[in-house]
Amino acid sequence: MRINWSLWTFTSVCVFALLCTSVRGDESGSLPKAFIDGSGPGWRLLTGADFENVNCDDDTWTWKDDAVQCTGQPVGVTRSKKMYTNFELVAQWRHLRSGGNSGIFVWTSEAALRDLKPGNLPRGGIEVQVLDLGYAEQYEKSHGKKADWFTTHGDVFPVGTAKMKPFEPTSPGGERSFPRKHLSKGVGEWNHYYIRCVNGEVRLWVNGEEVSGGSECDPRTGYLCLESEGAPVEFRDLRIRELP
Repeated sequence: MRINWSLWTFTSVCVFALLCTSVRGDESGSLPKAFIDGSGPGWRLLTGADFENVNCDDDTWTWKDDAVQCTGQPVGVTRSKKMYTNFELVAQWRHLRSGGNSGIFVWTSEAALRDLKPGNLPRGGIEVQVLDLGYAEQYEKSHGKKADWFTTHGDVFPVGTAKMKPFEPTSPGGERSFPRKHLSKGVGEWNHYYIRCVNGEVRLWVNGEEVSGGSECDPRTGYLCLESEGAPVEFRDLRIRELP
């Protein structure tokens, strides 16, 4: 059989070009993203039985099944009964009022919580901020300028006596790791956080994408804390998996 080599070569080039285009398309964002939902071996649900009040009122935190509601009053925290070192945590959260403020503390030491009075937050730990988009809008209106020292999309930073080397980009003073992408949803909408804490390194994924974090954390073991900071907020489907 005689082969038309010119036609074969032309056809092959066309097919190769189509394949390259397809691959480039996948690389540009059509491939599915990895999403950690807290299911699978080793994961377990955190409920009210896993936490205890530190310096809030008895009715500040109301647990029901896999969810907890916080009134935001007074300012304070509830902490895990257990200390954790290396772990993965997933949590969904939503603010119920524009400009709401809250957070998830990791690696909070016992000393940072000792004798903590109502109206105060832990004196140490790494905070993964949970902040409504309206907070920045209110700041801009009241100060007449855009905020440059915080964002509302997942800042990670050390509090009090704790230390951390923030991943870039950072706040102007270098204290906070700012998110590389702005992915948080607004008031009343559920957001998803995946937090990985391993060997003194914290990494945060917001709604499926990694955005911020830091290394060289001190301490690198401690309690988990949920923060009450003036406005109603809800958390649900808190799940944890301990790592070696």
